[in-house]
Amino acid sequence: MSSMHKILVVEDSPVQAMALQRLLETQGLRVICAPNGRVGVEMAERWKPDAIVLDIKMPDMDGFEVCQRLQSNSKTSHIPIVMLTVYSEPPMLRQSIYLGAVDFIPKDDFANAVLLETLRQLQILDPVQALQALGATGNDDVES
Repeated sequence: MSSMHKILVVEDSPVQAMALQRLLETQGLRVICAPNGRVGVEMAERWKPDAIVLDIKMPDMDGFEVCQRLQSNSKTSHIPIVMLTVYSEPPMLRQSIYLGAVDFIPKDDFANAVLLETLRQLQILDPVQALQALGATGNDDVES
């Protein structure tokens, strides 16, 4: 059941962290936010979330270093990491995947929908719940 799943959001912007927390909590997920990379690494070790949503551009320790530390730690290396970032350049995507992220999502108009779909594919969100969150009923006619 998705209400048991825990998501760690590592985001230095309080406004964006709160928006992500609201989005994920409406899906029945337990969410905790870390305000920077260092705290994020500590919280991941302690809280053992089912997935981590990680920003790249942060002061002190950027998302790449956080990802690398989490992937090299036996306590956290199994946790899927989703990069959610303002960047959309291919080198950033390649670096994220190389370091072990399962997805790279640019912050654009579709970011929330893509994030929910990624969590569905990771079996953290129920498929019906994810569709409802996106406003789809499953009965919509699709034109090819």
